[in-house]
Amino acid sequence: MIFDKNEYIAGATNFTRIKMRKFLLYVLLLFTLISCKDEDDNIAPRQYDFEIEDFIWEGLNTYYYWQNSVPDLADNRFDSQKSYANFLSQFNANHELLFESLLSDKDRFSWIMSDYTALEKQLSRIYTTSGMMIGLGRTGNSDDLFAFVRYVLPDSDAATKNIVRGDLFLSVNNEQLTVDNYRALLSSEVESFSIELAQINDQMVTPTGISVDLVKTEIQENPIHMHKLIELNNVKIGYLMYNGFVADFDDELESAFAEFQTQGVDQLIVDLRYNRGGSVSTSIKLASMITGQFSGEVFAQTQHNDKRSSLNEDYLFEATAVQLKMDRLYVISSEDTASASEFLINGLSPYIDVIVIGDDTTGKNVGSYSIYDWIDDKGNVNPRHTWAMQPITLKIANSEGFADFENGLQADYRLQEVVANLGTLGEIDEPLLQKTLEVMGVLPPKSEKNQLSRFGPRFEKMPSLQGAIMNTEPPAKMRRIRQPKDFARE
Repeated sequence: MIFDKNEYIAGATNFTRIKMRKFLLYVLLLFTLISCKDEDDNIAPRQYDFEIEDFIWEGLNTYYYWQNSVPDLADNRFDSQKSYANFLSQFNANHELLFESLLSDKDRFSWIMSDYTALEKQLSRIYTTSGMMIGLGRTGNSDDLFAFVRYVLPDSDAATKNIVRGDLFLSVNNEQLTVDNYRALLSSEVESFSIELAQINDQMVTPTGISVDLVKTEIQENPIHMHKLIELNNVKIGYLMYNGFVADFDDELESAFAEFQTQGVDQLIVDLRYNRGGSVSTSIKLASMITGQFSGEVFAQTQHNDKRSSLNEDYLFEATAVQLKMDRLYVISSEDTASASEFLINGLSPYIDVIVIGDDTTGKNVGSYSIYDWIDDKGNVNPRHTWAMQPITLKIANSEGFADFENGLQADYRLQEVVANLGTLGEIDEPLLQKTLEVMGVLPPKSEKNQLSRFGPRFEKMPSLQGAIMNTEPPAKMRRIRQPKDFARE
């Protein structure tokens, strides 16, 4: 996740480039190729370029939150350029392997991509997709999986083919989903594919014999999946299902809250069950619109590594045009509620009563900067490669200094989604919304039976395309350009 009042990390097409110290390094190494077949004394010089490897190491050495606990990132790790070159060369240009080797055991969230354009699209929730947003499950000890549809993006091919929340399927292109192949099948870049629909019979998932052909197109998801007014027992309740903190849609978010303000809502529910994070600036904006009575007060505090402690700063509530002035907030959560979502919950907790219904959250109390290989302080990127990193660079605490929720923020009322009874999002009989309305006191309590005990698929969590992210733009004082170095390898 990345935190910034000006723009956001977790992704955007209008993605604000991170202006930070850059390390443009042309590492040119001449080494000898000696043919086993020729007895030629001539030395054949070749240029060896560690440009990308150096970008990775320098970026992590400078900004990585756990830099001081990773021996290979120590400032004194290498006693010469030659030993540094030897270290980089052992990864044989496997940039992902180098990156992963430099991560702390505590790190669950850092990632790297070979194409920063794809990174920016993911952070902006721009997908090439059929429109199905899915989860995975399995029954018993079988390695066979089934997929279930959590929701469908409007105007997508899946929407036109009448795929809806709660639909299940077992196979892709006639190949059964398993624990070994589901990533490949579901992440395939093929433009079209087919799924075999399934249904639940006697606590088993069985095929229906119906196949649906789907086509992928590029879609930018509007994270405001739904907002509506619910009126029960003379109480006006604003309900917002918000699936990502995307700065591109801040105006739409403000418009939704303006409607709530005009409608005079008495209570507010923010549904973050599928929200894995995004822009810190958007999270601050949302918190400020939910409240309004705390403008200028500390919402959160950032903590960088020891080398970058000068970058630590406070984030303040903003004076937004729309202010609901709530003193209580109801949040619907799940294990997928992460990063900027947790930032919102944790940041508001010292000020208002935040009641969480659902499941414990992910536990991502750290954030990141998007690190590119900048060649100057004007935002120009090294044209020789397109690699970019999203490493953890900071920890974020609320105004009371609390940030220790690595195991997740606990739900006040625990209830998991159940594949056999997902319900319709936004309807008052949808199980998690219904439970929230019961806690609020506007619906009578019903029998609390977790259907997971009656229908027991074990859920395999899909890796999120954009990851759990909180992102911010680093301060301008971080700007510095990488300087060229020449290395020789032993």
